[in-house]
Amino acid sequence: MTRYGAVVAYDGTAYQGFQRQPAPAPTIQAALERAIAAITQQPCTIVAAGRTDSGVHARGQVIAFDLHWRHDDAKLLRAINARLPLDIALQRLWQQPGFHPRFDALWRQYTYNIRCLPTRDPLLQRQAWQLIGEELDHEPMQRAALSIIGDHDFAALGSPPQQGSSNTVRQVLRSRWTVSRGGAAHTYTIRATAFLYRMVRRLVGMLVQVGRGQLTVAAFADTIASANRRRAKWLAPPMGLVLDAVAYAPRKEQKRALQPAPCQQLGALMEGSV
Repeated sequence: MTRYGAVVAYDGTAYQGFQRQPAPAPTIQAALERAIAAITQQPCTIVAAGRTDSGVHARGQVIAFDLHWRHDDAKLLRAINARLPLDIALQRLWQQPGFHPRFDALWRQYTYNIRCLPTRDPLLQRQAWQLIGEELDHEPMQRAALSIIGDHDFAALGSPPQQGSSNTVRQVLRSRWTVSRGGAAHTYTIRATAFLYRMVRRLVGMLVQVGRGQLTVAAFADTIASANRRRAKWLAPPMGLVLDAVAYAPRKEQKRALQPAPCQQLGALMEGSV
């Protein structure tokens, strides 16, 4: 058996998250496993860098699976993509013995997209949280976002995704907003060693309250420090959230990867995910 790694992009709108669930719930994992099994006539179990929630997207999800395959990697990549639905596609694929997408990850990065518009834009319905007739104050949102960089207990924002774990401390490496289109487009980027379940969506929900002037920066920080999830009661909708990239340390095996795109270089390949 050969261990393969791959970067996957998907539109999560039609799926009940990444992780396989009892039928008939559609999931990204199940669609990938069905496609691989159909090509190879072998049962396949996928492991992933992270479990995105229902309706959440990815352009840099990383997976691994074991397979007997006698053709080259490029042919396997093409064959899998030919079997996948149009809203899921492998971006690249490589061989790497012992690779584990979750345990080997150095950090994950997510982005969240918000549009402040006078009227609803149907073309953005799957891609952004649309705040109709609203404006956000960028400066306090940015101060609040920057305040969480470093090691913090984020128990107020979510629970550990691993069953039985009680560790809610996470190290945030990047947290910032960018604004474009004359203030209409707000994009939040957060990079951390790991995330809690629904942590990013609750964080964005709170930051938007700061931008609306309904929550002060001090109250934001106090809520984070409280470790009380009942105080972080705002949950941003899933369609604006994208697992952007996952980073890994460089290894010799990664030289066999198909040429990576500049925006997501795996490990040394991809550093620089969500």
